Amino acid sequence: MRRARRTLSATVTLAVACTTLTGCFEEPSPHDAVRDFLVGWQTEDYDLAAGRTDGDPATVRKALSDAKLELDAASFRFKIKSVSMNGGESRADFHAEVDLGENNPLWQYDGMLPLHLVGDTWKVRWSPSVLHPELKEGQRFAVDTEPKPRQPVVDRTSDPLQTDTVLYVAGVYPSKLGDQAEEVVAELSKVTEYAQDRLLSRIRSSPPDKFVPLVTFGRQRYQSMKSKLDAISGIETKPQPQPVSPDAPRQIVGSVSALTPETEQKLGGPQRAGDSVGKTGLQKAYQDYLTGSTETKVITLDLKTGKEVALLKEWPGRQNVSVKTTIDRAIQAAAEQAVADTDTSALVAVQRDTSEIRAVATKGMHQEKDALAGKYPAGTAFSIVAADALIKNRMDTKQRLSCPQERTVGGAKFVQTGQSTGTMSSGTFQDNFAKGCVTALASLARRVKAEDLASSAKAFGVGQPWRLPLKSFSGSLPELSSDADKAKAIAGQNVEVSPLGMALVAAAISSGTWHPPVLVTEPKSPDPAAETVPVTQPAPVPVNPQVRAALLPMMRAGAAGTPAQAGKGKVSGVTATAGSQYTWFVGWQGDVAIAVLSKNYDAAAVAGGFFSALGNPA
Repeated sequence: MRRARRTLSATVTLAVACTTLTGCFEEPSPHDAVRDFLVGWQTEDYDLAAGRTDGDPATVRKALSDAKLELDAASFRFKIKSVSMNGGESRADFHAEVDLGENNPLWQYDGMLPLHLVGDTWKVRWSPSVLHPELKEGQRFAVDTEPKPRQPVVDRTSDPLQTDTVLYVAGVYPSKLGDQAEEVVAELSKVTEYAQDRLLSRIRSSPPDKFVPLVTFGRQRYQSMKSKLDAISGIETKPQPQPVSPDAPRQIVGSVSALTPETEQKLGGPQRAGDSVGKTGLQKAYQDYLTGSTETKVITLDLKTGKEVALLKEWPGRQNVSVKTTIDRAIQAAAEQAVADTDTSALVAVQRDTSEIRAVATKGMHQEKDALAGKYPAGTAFSIVAADALIKNRMDTKQRLSCPQERTVGGAKFVQTGQSTGTMSSGTFQDNFAKGCVTALASLARRVKAEDLASSAKAFGVGQPWRLPLKSFSGSLPELSSDADKAKAIAGQNVEVSPLGMALVAAAISSGTWHPPVLVTEPKSPDPAAETVPVTQPAPVPVNPQVRAALLPMMRAGAAGTPAQAGKGKVSGVTATAGSQYTWFVGWQGDVAIAVLSKNYDAAAVAGGFFSALGNPA
């Protein structure tokens, strides 16, 4: 992130062989002149520095002050490397570190102070080369920067997931301002609330014939301020297309805004006027990758022509890159269509054999906060995970179980909604799994140990430390200390999951291996500036072959006769209730596994709409 503009000690480091330089020389010596000149330069006590030279004090003061402005320097720091004398002549070699600020690089160079005796006093022999060996009379410093345009977030085929939006960049050509720079900056600062000194420093440190971007506006703000900007003589505004308007999934891709005084303070470099700032989603999480860092050159210019004379130092900057996601446009479009008719729904689709996220669609919910990171009751959808533990404990899928309207297990009461009071049905474990009979499932609590349920939950990623570049939730299973706790877990009443987490469960059964989710494939390493702390993803976990062989027909039975079968080809999955308002569908068709969470709506119908829109073969 940003290397802050440094506040340095006012003491120059005098690194020579002696413990203290004063003890190395008999008076008179050049020591005091060297020390005072460099300390004065570093601390902006230009009177002190000028007094230690043989130059005109006003000329020296102006040269030192101008150097700081021309470099837009936050600070200077010096270290003396050696001091030598030859009669009435002396030479002090020093190392300079110049903080160019705003996350620009630290410029380091070696310089030399020639000294001579004037009477009995040592003086620095003044010339511009005292400031830098290559600076000559009639020249000045300048910092030339080349910001890079923002790169897009792209889908799995590298097509942008956003369209260009025009931002408006207000700036100046320094050569056209003449002596009006301070006046222009004062007016611009008043209108925009950007710090006046920072705007002025950017102008004075830039090549005179180059456009200097100062403030960036979005369309709405620009329209509201256009008349005020037009009234400031010397300010020119240029339209700048940038890929910032997000396509679906919009909240995953994220929003972008123009740089403001507030975000400039928070972010620092490499953002400068003319840049855009990611506010949400992947645009925020990968801000540094998408913007890169500014190419920077320290140069000398001819004062008469304004042309470059010498390149003193160049930094290419960090190349910005696109962020490649796993989103599939066709699958995303089908997901958007599927949730459109609901009031509150979330659908997450993943590739079954990789768990790459192909689509995230919501209606009345947030794609990141709810679909990826929401904490919702699992309901009987968690019976998929519980079945793993039960089958490993030799539970026969054909064993018959009763499904009463009510049942108490270990003091915990379970009610099968939609069934008349006092009635009871009967069916196999597979039948009751398929229809989500909570009372039948809860009755199996004594057939499995708490640690086995916990182990199965872990194998399906529940509560495990997988993480995306955005906020996400892997689920939570509480400590199970009683039969009531186990019964609630089997029925998913004390388990919290996200739609993403349940899509991974469906993918695991479908493919035979649980995989951690993937949303971004390039760049490979996470953005160091992101809010989400990067972690090592857990390894894939194979599903027990015997368990999978039992679960596949159970999942086919769970989707049979439900609205999830609306499309072509067979769908596997389970429908489930979670509390009085939420419903789940967790399953797959072909290579795409999904989880749907709906409020006051049939999640299986959303799944059917998705598979129908996708036209995915079985």
